[in-house]
Amino acid sequence: MEVTAQEVAEWMVKEIRSTGTLYQTDAIEYVKTHFGEQFIFVNENGNTSLSKEVKKAFRKLHGGRIAWDRDGFFWAWT
Repeated sequence: MEVTAQEVAEWMVKEIRSTGTLYQTDAIEYVKTHFGEQFIFVNENGNTSLSKEVKKAFRKLHGGRIAWDRDGFFWAWT
């Protein structure tokens, strides 16, 4: 069965709801292992990141209730 960016985003929101935070490195590792490498890419700075489709679905889902911590590289419930 084909996994969608929406399903990846739903997992991220569920994870943050239950633990309070989600580190980017943990998210990338989990997504790569459980959903597939098609949701991961290396950005222009050479950093591994989640695909734009996942980020877009994620933003829609949380509607501003989750914030990105630029210094700590994690998302947290606000």
